[in-house]
Amino acid sequence: MVEAPVLAASAVVLDDEGRVLLVRRAHDPGRGQWSVPGGRVEPGETLEEACAREVLEETGYVVEVGPELWTAHVPIGDGRDYEIHDFAATVVSGRLVAGDDADDAGWFSLDEMTALPMVDDLLDLLRSARA
Repeated sequence: MVEAPVLAASAVVLDDEGRVLLVRRAHDPGRGQWSVPGGRVEPGETLEEACAREVLEETGYVVEVGPELWTAHVPIGDGRDYEIHDFAATVVSGRLVAGDDADDAGWFSLDEMTALPMVDDLLDLLRSARA
């Protein structure tokens, strides 16, 4: 029997200079790697609500969630996958501070990201989205 995927939502947030907001994961999966802020969808939440909540928890920013950019499937290792829905988002208010499941957060250009340990395929997805 195939297990249902674990729903998750993430945000691709750009600043005025075109840099992307990233967090360094404090826990598995992806501990120590940089990713866009996001996480599991809680019971009763929409994907968009989960996206906004996760950004706030991990970065201190309140965001307006825009259109969905892509969906990624990431194996968990127990036979299930995370089904991650990535949305465009814009900062509305707040101050950058790494929190919750992030041990660091910052704004990075695509060129700067090439030197970072990134979660699988994220840099390619971001490049494709920019094109």
